Amino acid sequence: MSKVSGFLRLFVGLVLLGVAVAVSSKFDQLFQSTWASDHLVHEGNFLKLKLDNYSGAAFGSKSKYMFGKVTIQLKLVEGDSAGTVTAFYMSSEGPTHNEFDFEFLGNTTGEPYSVQTNVYVNGVGNREQRLDLWFDPTKDFHSYSIFWNQRQVVFLIDETPIRVHTNMEHKGIPYPKDQPMGVYSSIWNADDWATQGGRVKTDWSHAPFFATYKSFEIKACECLVSVAAIENSKRCSSSVDRKYWWDEPTLSVLNLHQIHQLMWVRAKHMVYDYCSDTARFPVTPAECVHHHHL
Repeated sequence: MSKVSGFLRLFVGLVLLGVAVAVSSKFDQLFQSTWASDHLVHEGNFLKLKLDNYSGAAFGSKSKYMFGKVTIQLKLVEGDSAGTVTAFYMSSEGPTHNEFDFEFLGNTTGEPYSVQTNVYVNGVGNREQRLDLWFDPTKDFHSYSIFWNQRQVVFLIDETPIRVHTNMEHKGIPYPKDQPMGVYSSIWNADDWATQGGRVKTDWSHAPFFATYKSFEIKACECLVSVAAIENSKRCSSSVDRKYWWDEPTLSVLNLHQIHQLMWVRAKHMVYDYCSDTARFPVTPAECVHHHHL
């Protein structure tokens, strides 16, 4: 199937259903400040979140979504970024919320940046994985994406999968598929834990610290505020009468190339995996027992 025909199928399917899919690189169309608007700095085509010894900053999406893909292009804090955390994540609301996290952990100059991912399901997290990036994320912009459908959640960096969380409801393991989620990003001081377990503190003489954003893209099913979550879930799921690109059979699992990419990331760059932390989890978490790509 050609890219054109695939796009037409997606477009027609969305029009028939009346589902809004946001596709935009304009910050103001998709997002708004949620913390310290005076620390959001617009410079031409770039947006910067500023952290100083007074405040961090954050923004969030104006709408909530179910299923699809969200992507930002981000350049992380340069130089001595120890103690700082820049986050990009999706989250629903309430005590039983679902959440998919990227957290970029700053470091002293010359030391590698780490990225920590986490998945919350029904309010329960503690599923951290951490890896050292194979490039310098402070020198150029890189894309960071979260893809989500009813079969899997995939974290990607420059389209390389770094983590997969698979639906294993058939094993009695809950999966996040019924709560609309917002899209968020923030920068804050976390020097009690972020860098070398909190041993290296933020050096405020290097402040302010900036995370710089170049583009934003949300290709996902926009949820109606007035509709119950279960109805939004139905609206955003394929059926006999409608098909969405995120439900294509080829996107229900990684392809062979992506599996090899993920294996390379895990073998060469992973430095922590909760599934292997027997001191923290004497009983192996259920999803780790059944999943080969967590």
